[in-house]
Amino acid sequence: MAVKYFAAISIGSAETEMKIFEWGAKKPMREVEWLSERMTLGLDVYKNGRISRENIEKLCTVLRDFVRLMQVYHVDAYRACATSAFRESRNTEIMQDYIEKQTGLKITVLSNSEQRFVDYKSIASVTAEFEKIIQSPAAIVDIGSSSMQISLFDKDKLITTQNIRIGSVTTKEQLAPFAKSSGHFEQLVTELLDHELAGFAKLYQKDRQLKNLIVIGGNLLGLMTSYREESRKITSVTKAQFEKVYEDAVRLDQDEIAEQYNISYDQAGPIAPSAVFCRCLMENLGAQTLWFPDYSLCDGLAYDYGVKNRYLKNSHDFEEDIIAAARSIAKRYKCNQAHIRNLEEIALLVFDRMKKVHGMGKRERLLLQISIILHNCGKFISLENVSECAYYIIMATEIIGLSHTEREMIAYTVKFNTSPFENYEDLAVRTALTRSEYMVVAKLTAILRIVNALDRTHRQKCRNVTVTLKEHELRITIASAADLSLEAGTFESKAEFFEEIFNVHPVLKQRKQM
Repeated sequence: MAVKYFAAISIGSAETEMKIFEWGAKKPMREVEWLSERMTLGLDVYKNGRISRENIEKLCTVLRDFVRLMQVYHVDAYRACATSAFRESRNTEIMQDYIEKQTGLKITVLSNSEQRFVDYKSIASVTAEFEKIIQSPAAIVDIGSSSMQISLFDKDKLITTQNIRIGSVTTKEQLAPFAKSSGHFEQLVTELLDHELAGFAKLYQKDRQLKNLIVIGGNLLGLMTSYREESRKITSVTKAQFEKVYEDAVRLDQDEIAEQYNISYDQAGPIAPSAVFCRCLMENLGAQTLWFPDYSLCDGLAYDYGVKNRYLKNSHDFEEDIIAAARSIAKRYKCNQAHIRNLEEIALLVFDRMKKVHGMGKRERLLLQISIILHNCGKFISLENVSECAYYIIMATEIIGLSHTEREMIAYTVKFNTSPFENYEDLAVRTALTRSEYMVVAKLTAILRIVNALDRTHRQKCRNVTVTLKEHELRITIASAADLSLEAGTFESKAEFFEEIFNVHPVLKQRKQM
């Protein structure tokens, strides 16, 4: 393989950076260039609701510099992503269009769940240590300027991920005017966060005793200078070691932190609130070891690109984490797990047999699976209006690794499982889904409807299933001695929509077993 170059650009709330990575024949991914510029985009949005004209122009200047360096390296591909500052600005689309016109760069604004998922991939690229850490109960905490994301793991599986609207910059802006001293500021932050963490522990942590806390953001790695090993990309400290650094640093002002720890003044700003966050997390979640990875969003973007292009082997099953997060939501809303597992098996079989007809890929298969896992969550709120309630639950719940659009596609698939299917013109009034995305919803809905009919009683009568496609007929054969009259009648009522979408007639056959 010839040498390949990839540029990853991250436009964050406090820093905009670019890393250029190199891949060569039988050589691992290598970072060859790094540029960074501090900018207070997040503070702009927090104070004024949008990024200022001056900062937009400064950002364009920085990005044009990035483009020139990309041309020097003759990069083969790039990905430029913006995070919370863009996401929360009231003029996102206008600003995005202007910057793209000025720089020639196509910018993707990541949803919160997409951003955290890329951050998570950045850590996972430290393969051996990451896999070992999450075998025991552990949490990844991503401290941002305006919010904090907590992702809980146990036995190598993602249990839940939750966003708390408390960030290092916004907390400082909100509480500093009320604080009488640095010690009083620490007390105020602790009181604010303890309340939020008590709710998290009660709902999600339960009786899990966390051993490890992986901390991203907050510029805390700079405090751990005495424990850093330059040859390693992840620094670990015990609770006692962190307490010692904490006591030395938390009551210093921004100038003193910058001078004592050899950190720039801007980077020293979020450190005090972030350190208090860490201490609260350790106390509330019971963690004994903190890990500070020396990675950024750019590393995750490069890792993702390398895996997709087969330059790297996937060190962790990230798709399984998305599914695990959906299962956690289903359990929270008391969904029938046996029913879900039965439908998953049949639906994925139907999806695979219909590939040549529906033309969908691996990602749409995942969306179908998550739709099935969550299709009955609305019953937790109402037995009468299940589909509508399920739609609102899904739209209000982040699923790590899915974009807002993908979550909306799942929500509509679940809604239309029992509600009348709407034409695109009517739906377009209240959604930004494109026609092609609408068609994916139609196809997933058609599959979900006929498959759901096969377990109408939730008794899993249809377990031994074979699916065959011949010309314009999809034959689903059930080997069972049970009375399938109710399932057959329900299936027949759903068949018309399936045939309308795929021009394939679904047929249910029963092979009697003695």
